[in-house]
Amino acid sequence: MPLRVEPREKLLPDVLAPELIAPCGMDCGLCMVFVRDKNGCLGCRAGDEGKAKSCLACSIRNCEVIRSGGATFCSGECERFPCPRLKRLDTRYRQKYRMSMLENLQVIQDEGVDAFVASERERWACPECGGLQCVHTPECVYCGHVWT
Repeated sequence: MPLRVEPREKLLPDVLAPELIAPCGMDCGLCMVFVRDKNGCLGCRAGDEGKAKSCLACSIRNCEVIRSGGATFCSGECERFPCPRLKRLDTRYRQKYRMSMLENLQVIQDEGVDAFVASERERWACPECGGLQCVHTPECVYCGHVWT
């Protein structure tokens, strides 16, 4: 099966860090745009340079509660939680990419972001080569191991 992402140097799970967790609960370190060699992105919380227009216009990233510093992550403390955009994003990621933003946010709220990142490092390490798995591909971008 051909790889769909041309990765940069091999990333290991220890690259995952709290600052890579987007307000919506996405682990940006698992995104193909973070993993790929060309036109990479450093995550939602990094500067705007190199970000796709869709990321720059994201209603979650640009939410007034998040932008004002009233919250770091989407949570039940917000009267709009979960907003329609977060619900759609969660549905798409559950169906296509074996990840749930709402579940991620619940773990962050219950256990803290550091514990969440530690669990992500284990969950997304390729059992064959140890590389960091990309959430958007069904196989390891480094060795081709197919995820089940």
